[in-house]
Amino acid sequence: MTVKIITDSAADLPKELLAQYDIDVVPLRVYDEQETEFLDGVTLEPKQLFAGMREEKVYKTSLPSYETLHHTFTKYAAQNIPCIYLAFSSELSGTYQSAVLVKQDVQEEQPQIDLDVVDTKCASIGQGLVVLKAAQLAQQGAAKEDILKHISFWTGHVEHIFTVDDLQTLVRGGRVSKVAGFIGGLLNIKPLLHVEEGKLIPLEKLRGRKKVLQRMVEIMAERGEGLETQTIGISHGDDLESAQKLQEMITERFGCQTFVINSIGAAVGAHAGPGTLALFFLNEAE
Repeated sequence: MTVKIITDSAADLPKELLAQYDIDVVPLRVYDEQETEFLDGVTLEPKQLFAGMREEKVYKTSLPSYETLHHTFTKYAAQNIPCIYLAFSSELSGTYQSAVLVKQDVQEEQPQIDLDVVDTKCASIGQGLVVLKAAQLAQQGAAKEDILKHISFWTGHVEHIFTVDDLQTLVRGGRVSKVAGFIGGLLNIKPLLHVEEGKLIPLEKLRGRKKVLQRMVEIMAERGEGLETQTIGISHGDDLESAQKLQEMITERFGCQTFVINSIGAAVGAHAGPGTLALFFLNEAE
């Protein structure tokens, strides 16, 4: 029986890929200043969120609802379909922990449930690339144990290199320290960050978008392996032009042909803000 791949909306995969590989997505929740609840990618699209943020509106995010997770897990348990849930990094969200607790509740009602909940330690299309790999294997009929082995490799080797227009957005969301945010604002610099063990870590400080793009490609050269055969991920905060420019630079430098490019979703975007640009690749060939 084909393994069902489930993830949350923080994976930021294009909707056409979700449909092509039959990936089930549980939406995170986003709240505006009036406490209106939105579902990421369902009732709130990224462009709407970024338009609001440019008007200095502040958004908060929350986990997928208990009811949504419970319904999703119960649905597949009742059909005896083996599942893997690939969750947003536990260092950035409580989504993974919540999914583990919901699975335990469902297990009491449906003891036959065959569900593995995995902490990807990834975010945005970094998480999305892991999900995509798992879904491709599932579509090919791979055994669940084999898919989990590939997932384990990918979660340990996906690089996240990204920049934000305003570090204060990450500070307000508790994603980086106030000290880092203060320095960034004071010097009007463009920070480069990466992810270590699921956490956002400031990496370098640069002046100007052009230098940032050049440095992202340099870091890719330093850390990447077998890049020309990889699927490269690029996500952006309503800045497709910069994403396409980065794609051109990567293609010219490494000969990469396969890309997943998409806007960051509303849940990730609420913390990263408009103008965010992120790059994802493997640092070791599988």
